[in-house]
Amino acid sequence: MHMTEWIETVGLAIEIAGVAVIVAGILYAAYASFVARAKSKTGYKTFRIVFGRTLLLGLEILVAADIVKTVALEPTLESIAVLGLLVLIRTFLGWALVVELEGRWPWRPAQVSEKAATGETE
Repeated sequence: MHMTEWIETVGLAIEIAGVAVIVAGILYAAYASFVARAKSKTGYKTFRIVFGRTLLLGLEILVAADIVKTVALEPTLESIAVLGLLVLIRTFLGWALVVELEGRWPWRPAQVSEKAATGETE
């Protein structure tokens, strides 16, 4: 197996892992929302939070696959520009998800509740 074939295979494997994370996240978020809905009325919120975090992870993995495939295989100006555009779009999506889910900008520290900071449980 030549080096370029190996890199293509690794890039494809990383892409498959990213898609698998997103699909598994959908399934887990659906399960978690059904469980939360049975206990209280927060099923939709639970789905959004769990799926949003999983989607962020999946997007990060897909960016890694793009980096491996684009930079390692075809380091031309055009391929790097396409990679930059993909990273920009996925970064914007990631920021939008953080703002939507957590109500804060990604570069701002998360607010820690007083109970969580002291280690108290409900």
